[in-house]
Amino acid sequence: MAATCSILPKGQLLYRNAVKLQVARRFSDKGWFQSMFVHEVEARKDAHSNLLSKSETSDLYKIQFHNVKPECLEAYNNLEAEVQHKLHLDQDYPCDVVGSWNTWYGDQDQAVHLWRYTGGYPALTECLTKLNNNKEYRHFRMERSKMLVSRRNQLLLEFSFWNEPTPRNGPNIYEMRSYKLKPGTMIEWGNHWARAIKHRQENNEAVGGFFSQIGDLYEVHHLWAYKDLQSREETRNSAWQKEGWDSSVYYTVPLIRSMESRIMIPTKSSPLQ
Repeated sequence: MAATCSILPKGQLLYRNAVKLQVARRFSDKGWFQSMFVHEVEARKDAHSNLLSKSETSDLYKIQFHNVKPECLEAYNNLEAEVQHKLHLDQDYPCDVVGSWNTWYGDQDQAVHLWRYTGGYPALTECLTKLNNNKEYRHFRMERSKMLVSRRNQLLLEFSFWNEPTPRNGPNIYEMRSYKLKPGTMIEWGNHWARAIKHRQENNEAVGGFFSQIGDLYEVHHLWAYKDLQSREETRNSAWQKEGWDSSVYYTVPLIRSMESRIMIPTKSSPLQ
């Protein structure tokens, strides 16, 4: 009896084979990166956080998502800017705000803040201890709580191959693309994006890339800057004209459980404008 099998449409089959051939040719050198590309995961004796993060720094990042009562958003932004400014001026606190935004498309009436703690977990502990003993800051938190519907946060590390997020002039819009990955795939994700990122840097759109350590796990945040939505469309489309971008997408999509895109507008006090 003849064996039966499912047959892919001819166009899809040709595309799939072409991508596999391109990847095989492009990454023929042996080594750790090749083993990850062909999905042969070797035994590791180190955490993925140590393999993927910047070894030359000990910075820890915190991202906050605050859902604000619609009628309180302006007052919330003003109060948050005042406190951030004071923390920036006070050298006794080992933290600084990288960027603050309001979500434009995505969850409405939402504020997003990205903080950096220079010195890692000890700096985070030191900062929180000092803030909890700061009477003025405790009052700020009480006032802020009256304006919020809900809030959540995550502690993050920065991918070693991404740009360091530094202040930039505006006006810009920002896109935060958040990916929830299948457990166990973070190193594979990082390996593919270490190559893919070169296709997304010509227009200076790459701001920062982070992965979660505490909070929702196996979550990645990519932060991009564009002049406007039309510029975003053109920049993203141009990536598909570059050799290698298609294979990066092909191999990373199966690693994703869900994904979300936020378009955000920086607040007046944000270092990223």
